[in-house]
Amino acid sequence: MAFTEEELKRYNRQMMMEGWGEETQRKIKKATVFIAGAGGLGSPVSIYLAVAGVGNIRICDFDSPDWSNLNRQILHNHNRIGTNKAVSAKQTLEEMNPHITITAFPEKIVAENVDDLVGSADLILDCMDNFPTRYLLNESALRKKIPMVHGSIWGLDGRLTFIQSPATPCLQCYFPESPPKEVFPVLGATPGVIGTLQAMEALKYLSGIGTPLRGKLLVWSGQDMSFRTFKGFRDPHCPACGATR
Repeated sequence: MAFTEEELKRYNRQMMMEGWGEETQRKIKKATVFIAGAGGLGSPVSIYLAVAGVGNIRICDFDSPDWSNLNRQILHNHNRIGTNKAVSAKQTLEEMNPHITITAFPEKIVAENVDDLVGSADLILDCMDNFPTRYLLNESALRKKIPMVHGSIWGLDGRLTFIQSPATPCLQCYFPESPPKEVFPVLGATPGVIGTLQAMEALKYLSGIGTPLRGKLLVWSGQDMSFRTFKGFRDPHCPACGATR
């Protein structure tokens, strides 16, 4: 898989890193990721994966942006209101990097289609805003044996973990029950922080450089800029991955 002269210039600064080079960049170009959600988290995740050269990005969102989204959903602008978010994301990402393939899925993720939407992705990025859909992604990841990077936010706070069951707890081990559905507050920079960290976790895994956050839950508070990491434990009675399932 050869690179054009433009690609070599585009990725030059990351290929300067020890252990990266053209061989690792080629791994990134061959990779496929599935990004669930093209909103606050999905925006920085998809942008940083696209500009890093991830070769195949599958992005899914059934919704369309409205004015209340524009403080954080940087994939979109006021001219895209009413346009499907996945379609809008594809347009933005292709403008940022024409050397990669973006596939837009303007669909709602449900039990009947989640496996088809994920496809043969190497990694799932959970950028959703509700736990029922997150649980569907978690179950698909378990069935397909695909790792998943979870990110979630609320106000000035965020959480992050790298899930690769059975080596790690699954999502439902960390969060056994779905919190009540609500319209929650959020400062745009919060998903910017957590989404960027999700992209970092994805690129570490895809490149084989660095250590993903396996088996740990990172909790970030924007109030005091504190990062705390908690060890996760598999729940033997977890309805998704437990031994009694």
